[in-house]
Amino acid sequence: MQTPTQATYLAAELRLPTNWLDYTILAIYFVVVLGIGFAARRSVKTSLDFFLSGRSLPAWITGLAFISANLAATEILGMAANSAQYGAYTVHWYWIGAIPAMVFLGLVMMPFYYGSKVRSVPEMLLLRFDKWAHLLSSALFAFAAILIAGVNLYALAIVVEALLGWPQWVAIVVAGAFVLAYITLGGLSSAIYNEVLQFFVILAALIPIVVLGLKKVGGWDGLTDKLTAEHGANFTTAWGGTGIGSDNPLGANWLTIVLGLGFVLSFGYWTTNFAEVQRALSAKNLSAAQRTPLIAAFPKIFIVFLVMIPGLTAAALIPGFGTSDSGYQYNDAIPYLMEQLLPNGVLGIAVTGLLAAFMAGMAANVSSFNTVFTNDIWARYVVKGREDEYYVRFGRLITVIGVAASVGTAFLASSFSNIMSYLQTLFSFFNVPMFVVFIVGMFWKRASAKSGFWGLLAGTVAAMVNYFWIYKQGIVDIPSDQGANFVSAIVGFVAGAVVMVAVSLFTAPKPAEELQGLVYGTRSPGMSEAPAEGDDAWYRRPALLGWGAIVLAAACYIPFSF
Repeated sequence: MQTPTQATYLAAELRLPTNWLDYTILAIYFVVVLGIGFAARRSVKTSLDFFLSGRSLPAWITGLAFISANLAATEILGMAANSAQYGAYTVHWYWIGAIPAMVFLGLVMMPFYYGSKVRSVPEMLLLRFDKWAHLLSSALFAFAAILIAGVNLYALAIVVEALLGWPQWVAIVVAGAFVLAYITLGGLSSAIYNEVLQFFVILAALIPIVVLGLKKVGGWDGLTDKLTAEHGANFTTAWGGTGIGSDNPLGANWLTIVLGLGFVLSFGYWTTNFAEVQRALSAKNLSAAQRTPLIAAFPKIFIVFLVMIPGLTAAALIPGFGTSDSGYQYNDAIPYLMEQLLPNGVLGIAVTGLLAAFMAGMAANVSSFNTVFTNDIWARYVVKGREDEYYVRFGRLITVIGVAASVGTAFLASSFSNIMSYLQTLFSFFNVPMFVVFIVGMFWKRASAKSGFWGLLAGTVAAMVNYFWIYKQGIVDIPSDQGANFVSAIVGFVAGAVVMVAVSLFTAPKPAEELQGLVYGTRSPGMSEAPAEGDDAWYRRPALLGWGAIVLAAACYIPFSF
């Protein structure tokens, strides 16, 4: 963690030589963002329009929004930081830690989500279990969404302060105000259309950093040679040193990578995180909803290079990058390269890209927060049966409150030099327990209504106990924060599953007729919906898209395995 003196030093060292051209590009972007918000406002007539875009969007729009919502400032800065700290092991967060779960969401879980016509992920727990599981999951998700939105705010603030010299509070207020404006104006439609724009702006920002960074270190061969000389051969491989009992920069072995990251954390995030699933639920039909995460999977496979290579480049250019001797944190990898490599004009695009990434991530969490809080908490348990217009107005009000609350949580992230470690910690606490409740309830008819609440509570508490007591207090030696997150995820998953089974054995299951469309092997009327397109083109076949993404991701491991 930086001291105030170090932060001031960094801000001066990383200050960008921006000029009128860079600020003009930034201003144009903000004008377009607000314009999209005003345009989307015309389509908001009901609460379904505000919270789920009236379930009317095509698959390519929702697919790009799905990946853009994930490609936030925390993803860009955090994964670059991850790469500077742990090396090429970052590829695991994409090829094993994302693609299989995204395919599972599209092929297996979206028929349940979309076919049941739920408005949120917690609402599925209400249908499958009871109101207590629903209320607990809604509260946990709302709390986690505000924490994650705060991470995006903090990420933006440190970058803008360092690069442009704006005080942190100015960066937070300006960007937060724009996110607040376009979400309250146009609801989810505004967020989604802006996320499509932001996806391309983010690519335009990252590609020059990657190209110029590789050129500076002598290409890929020069990069790997420098990193191998300083960090050892395992730093540039995916599986080197991951045998059980072996040492590696990540502090995890192949078993914790596969189970902790590849299964528990990954499936917990991609299949139950409503900030992502909400984009698929806004699709125009079941076929489009299924294809949303599958379309997103293909750019996800290759985005790892755009965030990993800058982190590796920073580690190669500055000996000991991220340590106190270097004067930089791991989070400074992208800002350092921007300051060193980019000319004016391109600088403006890069800064705009980082702002776009922040706004996409924060908008995804804020829009999912207002949906869950309004529909799953307020309308369900506090103010029931009011007219539809009331809930649209309340949704706009709670958006304001959510943005304000995220400002307060932004400073919690400042204690982590690697914000991706902080995010993975949050996912192990909140997403993994929800996933185990979903997966047990979906595949086991005997899981009782009461088991959902107790499984969710047990998984959350067990993950927290493992992290804060067993790991932080040194009861068991775990080499790194990321390794501890993998273990916490496994502990939370196992604890939740065991408690669900035990409670189910002593309580009555739900009647079979109440489980139609909620348990694997049963169907609801919405799940039999035929694709609206009326043809069998390959790009409209979810199974082909899904297996294609998995094969391509597996093939990408080959050059990193030796």
